[in-house]
Amino acid sequence: MKWDELEEQPCSLARTVAVIGDRWSLLILRECFLRKRRFEAFQSTLGITRHLLAERLKKLVRLGVLRRIPYQESPKRYEYILTQKGLDLYPVIMSIVHWGDTHMVDSRGRPMLHEHQNCGKLFDPVMVCSECGEPLNPKQVRVRPGPGPKSPRHLPLETDLPGARHIAKEKAAS
Repeated sequence: MKWDELEEQPCSLARTVAVIGDRWSLLILRECFLRKRRFEAFQSTLGITRHLLAERLKKLVRLGVLRRIPYQESPKRYEYILTQKGLDLYPVIMSIVHWGDTHMVDSRGRPMLHEHQNCGKLFDPVMVCSECGEPLNPKQVRVRPGPGPKSPRHLPLETDLPGARHIAKEKAAS
């Protein structure tokens, strides 16, 4: 599978990687969630070349993740605002941050803490089932074909699911 064909894949993960799958796009999104909006702010914080930054911003705008809004006429300059599609990436970004906070911190601890303004408490993001509210564990999730796939190629075999060996042993024992 070629990098520029990911958007066309019958897999939601592949299509998402086409949007945010490179380090600069993810870091630009981090800065957007930290309330940065302007080209110069992105460039100075990230240390990215102007050409590469312009290319990534153009892609995020084209894919509907950011909206480009003029804030100055002469010379013409733009701010980059997260769209609803971009805001919907917040759980993805927070999951990556949480993984880094759990597995990649040094002895100094987390570089940033996140506070929920409604309750004033520091928090860790938690993924829960939208139906029952319980935390999700990959060993307790089964994947089924949906209406969108063209082929079952990207669906796991029952034995490939996380914890399947354990489940298979339990079934055999009963």
